[in-house]
Amino acid sequence: MTAHKPPYDPTSDGWKTVGRMGFVEHVGPLWTRRNGDDWQYGILIAPQHLNPMGVVHGGLLMTLIDNAISTVAWEAVGRLPCLTAQMDHHFMGSVKLGQFVIGRARVAKKTSSLIFMQGFLSVEGDDVLMCNSMMKITRPR
Repeated sequence: MTAHKPPYDPTSDGWKTVGRMGFVEHVGPLWTRRNGDDWQYGILIAPQHLNPMGVVHGGLLMTLIDNAISTVAWEAVGRLPCLTAQMDHHFMGSVKLGQFVIGRARVAKKTSSLIFMQGFLSVEGDDVLMCNSMMKITRPR
């Protein structure tokens, strides 16, 4: 007989929910925590995140990495708004109900008007998605 494993509680590892409005509010809750000098972003997979095959819908993973990349880019350019101009996603594994997905992002290159980003999603240390993104830096008029 296998012992029942209790559901993962992100707060037990220092995660805090991210207060967001709009679309991201409907897919969450999203979680964040500081990891050294960097931030990590996460989501605990619930039934509403699954596709008809019983694994996480790719659109949810794309939403999580876009959120992580956008937030890191925003910080990197002095909190100026950044718009996603292009994202290339590479799915490397599936994600199942009850798993906690962690996103991380880094700046690859920055110009005066664009910021190039890399992002990864992982579950229990295994990457399930990698992404390259180009963000347009918008400046107030």
